[in-house]
Amino acid sequence: MGQDHIRYDILAQDALRGVIRKVLSEVAATGRLPGEHHFFITFLTGAPGVRISQMLKSKYPEQMTIVVQHQFWELKVTDSGFEIGLSFSDVPEKLVIPFNAIRGFYDPSVNFELEFDVPLADGEELPAGEITAYPVAAEKTEDASAKPAEGEEKKQGSVVSLDAFRKKQ
Repeated sequence: MGQDHIRYDILAQDALRGVIRKVLSEVAATGRLPGEHHFFITFLTGAPGVRISQMLKSKYPEQMTIVVQHQFWELKVTDSGFEIGLSFSDVPEKLVIPFNAIRGFYDPSVNFELEFDVPLADGEELPAGEITAYPVAAEKTEDASAKPAEGEEKKQGSVVSLDAFRKKQ
């Protein structure tokens, strides 16, 4: 089998990040999430272009998961990433997250999930199966917490694995 000079794996990841860009752009345009949709977004806190407070960086030195649900503000989406205002323990924070820093995107209302391979700063990658939902930046919500209750597992959904696009050796 020949060498992949086109790099379909990278093209596929970029296309799937376009799904996140499109969804967040629509939310930014309307200022709210449609229906029961809400998002868990896991990203690497040390990735290039990520801007979070030093408090959040020290609490989540490698990756963190945010929840975009009832209370968020100033959502701005660009070609390369997004900015969002969220509250962490009643402290307002502004986060800047490049799409290339995102490890996972999950919408539990429709059981839709995307996972990405994102290189760490030293060039290594976290295995895609090891995305964890760290204690989330849960805003005040009607259900008190958007993360699954202890002992409750996240339902299996439509996971798009990029391994299917990788060259088999």
